[in-house]
Amino acid sequence: MRQASSTEARKKDTREKIELGGLIAKAGLRYEKRAVLLGALIELGRRLKNDETERARLAAIGAEAFGRDGE
Repeated sequence: MRQASSTEARKKDTREKIELGGLIAKAGLRYEKRAVLLGALIELGRRLKNDETERARLAAIGAEAFGRDGE
């Protein structure tokens, strides 16, 4: 039973990583250097901790991008 639980946790973790990688590709950053991506994400995390207005602005941009998926 424990092994099944461990396997499911690994599958869930793998799926999450694939989805996150898909976001990088969708944003048009697939070929950007990893150090740049990580730096940008770290900076974004810092900004989002202190600025709910920025969080809302970026959420709106992302929602619009997801809305274009069907087009």
